[in-house]
Amino acid sequence: MQVLKPYLIAAAAVLLAACSKPPEKTEDIRPVRAIVLQSSDVDVNAEFSGEVRARYQSQLGFRVPGKIVTRKVDVGTVVRKGQALMQLDPQDLRLGQAQALATLRAAETTRDLAAADVKRYRELRAQNFVAQAVLDEKESSLRAAQAQVDAAQAGYREQSNQAGYATLVSDVDGVVTQVAAEAGQVVAAGAPVVTVARTDEKEVVFGVPEDRVDALRKVSDVHVKLWAAPDEAVPAKIREVSPVADPATRTYAFKVTLPPTLTQAKLGMTAVVQFASKGEPKIKVPLSALFHERNATSVWVVEKGVVRLVPVTVAAADGNDLVLDSGVAPGQTVVTAGVHLLKPGQKVRILGDDVPKAAAPAKGA
Repeated sequence: MQVLKPYLIAAAAVLLAACSKPPEKTEDIRPVRAIVLQSSDVDVNAEFSGEVRARYQSQLGFRVPGKIVTRKVDVGTVVRKGQALMQLDPQDLRLGQAQALATLRAAETTRDLAAADVKRYRELRAQNFVAQAVLDEKESSLRAAQAQVDAAQAGYREQSNQAGYATLVSDVDGVVTQVAAEAGQVVAAGAPVVTVARTDEKEVVFGVPEDRVDALRKVSDVHVKLWAAPDEAVPAKIREVSPVADPATRTYAFKVTLPPTLTQAKLGMTAVVQFASKGEPKIKVPLSALFHERNATSVWVVEKGVVRLVPVTVAAADGNDLVLDSGVAPGQTVVTAGVHLLKPGQKVRILGDDVPKAAAPAKGA
C-alpha cells in the first residue's frame, strides 16, 4: 500500500470541512417562574394553629386528709354542680364529730349547773344571807361556763363540716379532664385529685413569635375555624396576651375567646386562628423576586415573552414576602425564580401552563 503524503491528508481535511454545513444557531430562551402581581388592602394576614381549652379549669382536692375509698368519675365524665366525685373513709371524721359532741354536752352540763348556782345565790343575796362577792364569783363562773359552751359548739360545727368534707363534690358544671388519685390511696388535705373544666366558656391557646406580637395584638378582625370543620369560620376575640415568652418555644401565648354558638368545639380539638386587618392597598412579592445590583433593588418584569429590569422600592417585610412601595403595578408578571441568570431583553419561557397570581390574603378568613 502506498503511503499518502502529509500534504494530501491536509488537503482532504480542508475539502471535507468546506463541504459540511455550519451548525444552526438556537435562540436562547431561558425558563423562569413568575407570578402576576395583585394588590391587597390587608396589612396583616396570618394563621396559627392552637388547641381548644376551657377558660376556667379547677384542680379539686379534699379539704381533710384521709384514705380514698371510692372514685366515681373517669376522665371525660360530664359532671354537674354538686355531683360526688370521690369519697374518703369517714370513720375517723365521724369519731371526731362524736368527740366534739360529747365535749359540747359536758360544757352545757357545767353551764347549767353554774346557772342554777347563780339563781340560788341571787335569792340568798336578796335575803342578805351571802355577801355580794360570793354572788359575783358565781356569776363569773356562769360566764366562763357559757364561753366553754360556745367554744364547744364551734368545735362541734367544725367537726361536722369536716365529716361532710369526706365527699368531694364538683362546684361547677363541666367535664373531668384529669384524675390524679385512685381508691385506696391516702391523700393530704388540699392535694389535687380531680381536674374539672367548665364547658360554658372555651378559648383557643396558641403561640406567636416575638416579631409579630405587637402587630397581631392590635388586630380586631380575628376568625377561628376548627380542623374538624374547616369550611366554617366564626369571629373570635383576643382575650389575653402573655407578657412573658414561653421558656421552651420562645413564643408568646395568645388566648382567643370562642363564641358560645360554636357548640361543636370540644376540649383538646385543633383550631386555626386567622388574623386580617385592612389598610392601604399594597403589592407583595416573594423575597426571591428581588434582583440587587449596584445598591439598587429591581425586579424582572415579563412583557410579551421578554424581560426588562424595573427598579422598585421596598416598604416593609411580611414573613417571606416583601411589600413594594413603588415601581410595579397590579397585573404585571414578575419573575420569581432565576433572576440572577437573566439580562435585559432576554426571551423567557414561563414554566407551567398558567402563570400563578401573587397570593392575596383572604379577607375575613
